[in-house]
Amino acid sequence: MVNGRCVPGNRWDLLDGIDPAEPPAVSVVVVHYRQQAELDRTLAALRRQTHPAARTEIIVVDDGSPEPPQVPYGVRLLRQADEGFRAAAARNLGAAAASGDVLCFLDADTVPEPGYLTRMARLPALAPEAVVVGRRRHAELAGLPVDAPVEEAGPAAELPEPQWLRDGYRLSRDLLDADDRSYRYVISAALACSRWFFERVGGFDESFRTYGGEDWEWAYRAWLGGAVLAHVADAVAWHDGPDWAGRDLEDPARRARKDDETLLLAERIPVAGSRGHGLRSAGTDVLIRLGAAHSPAAAFVCVDSLLAVLPAAVVTVPDEFADLFAADQRVLGAGSEPPARVVVDVPEAVRADRTGKELREAVESVGVGTLGTVLLGPIRIDSARARARRATWGKDLFETRVSTDAEIVALDADPGLAGYLGGWA
Repeated sequence: MVNGRCVPGNRWDLLDGIDPAEPPAVSVVVVHYRQQAELDRTLAALRRQTHPAARTEIIVVDDGSPEPPQVPYGVRLLRQADEGFRAAAARNLGAAAASGDVLCFLDADTVPEPGYLTRMARLPALAPEAVVVGRRRHAELAGLPVDAPVEEAGPAAELPEPQWLRDGYRLSRDLLDADDRSYRYVISAALACSRWFFERVGGFDESFRTYGGEDWEWAYRAWLGGAVLAHVADAVAWHDGPDWAGRDLEDPARRARKDDETLLLAERIPVAGSRGHGLRSAGTDVLIRLGAAHSPAAAFVCVDSLLAVLPAAVVTVPDEFADLFAADQRVLGAGSEPPARVVVDVPEAVRADRTGKELREAVESVGVGTLGTVLLGPIRIDSARARARRATWGKDLFETRVSTDAEIVALDADPGLAGYLGGWA
């Protein structure tokens, strides 16, 4: 079992006022590409941290600059070939080489204030599933001395922060009220988590080779894996220049790149609000597992009524019924179980249309807040977050809600197939 503390749901606030017994060992992974002046400023700021230098490892990963960057003694430099924008691969390379218990990711042009590492590392050092995002502010830092205190230079040359990001943190109470789409507020330029959790979730997806998106895809996987998302507003790092989304908004090339990123994420993140409204994603949002049915007709009515309620779901059925659904790619044999945000277990065939509203509401609500499981009669709706947390800690850290009045119609060998299809039964 992993060491550290566990919290129910996303309740990182239960750790307010608690500090680690000793400062954790922190590995800072700084991604760089042709930004020597910005890198110098960031490394100078890392030397001014309140976190003990003896407990801090700094790794610069260069993404194929024509000339290797210069780094001071004690900073480790790793390089990879220039094969496009490979920030995801660079972060993975740095994380694989890290020795610290907490990983802190920074971009070369993102300059931390003196208390940044101490504040970012606190939650991951206490709760190994914590994924922390700092506050990225913006300023024109070019031309200033590299050792100018950023906590003074930043406010003096401040640029606007993205309003959508500020609103997201405010409305979610710094991600305390995170939900299935809160991955949008996790930015890898100011990110920290335990090394244990990073290895468990898996690294950034290296198929992302243009600017942006890889942090959101990783954050969504982390969320499904039981992450406790938190925004630490007083952990401030200053980005040199405006936010990417705020530059040249009318530039067609920039808008096209943003569209490409959105399309790729729609494939990888199948949750409602991120996937298409009618088109299916490559990923699976809801997995329904049918355990048994008394007849092919009962299996047909069960699967058809479930998919009528949850049309974006994937269903697995006993192998004896697999050929019955060969024409529908949403239905798979029992041995094929893709990862999903929600798993709906149906031990025996039921007709789902009469409880469709309850089923939809349960699928939408599990995994958010402290609700992990809903029981609708024999049907169990389980969130991936609850399952992951249960596997880690050996106990339930989410609540289970039992519906005692759910109208579930069990199907025998003769479910009245013709009447079901014709609408008179």
